[in-house]
Amino acid sequence: MIKRIFDVLMALLGITILAIPILVIAVLVRITSPGPVLFWSARVGQYNRLFQMPKFRSMRVGTPAVATHLLKDPQSFLTPIGSFLRRTSLDEIPQLWCILIGHMSLVGPRPALFNQDDLILLRTEKGIDCLRPGLTGWAQINGRDDLAVPEKVHFDEEYLMNQSFAFDLRILVRTALGVLARRNVAH
Repeated sequence: MIKRIFDVLMALLGITILAIPILVIAVLVRITSPGPVLFWSARVGQYNRLFQMPKFRSMRVGTPAVATHLLKDPQSFLTPIGSFLRRTSLDEIPQLWCILIGHMSLVGPRPALFNQDDLILLRTEKGIDCLRPGLTGWAQINGRDDLAVPEKVHFDEEYLMNQSFAFDLRILVRTALGVLARRNVAH
């Protein structure tokens, strides 16, 4: 219960503080490439239920719906400001909405794409699917794009076994430091 209250309060605070940057990013996305400002992606949530997760669009319209690392040349699919949005993690800001409505938490395993069958299967086998997916997580700060699926699941399982409010705060602090240093972002 404390985690949910904290999530809602921090999401509301984040949206309030970031209102102007959200508007600026939305305008920049719109004027630098054709298509919608937000990209809504089908993601796997708690108990493997699908939900729609928004991101500021960093890829061109028509990009295949696969994990970025599976694209042959990910750079060729980026919009003019897409690389900047991804490096700074600003593309993730709209996910605060998913935290508000209860599809996500601030901290948890990152939500898998609907077609990442290997990741979904391993998480389900380990009981990780009982967790609400997070804006950031233990695997995120321990490798993010550089981790193979079994490694991600290992970190997700560690989080499941050791979750606490203090652990969440530690992950949030390390996430903030990692974002500022732009660590472990491949695209």
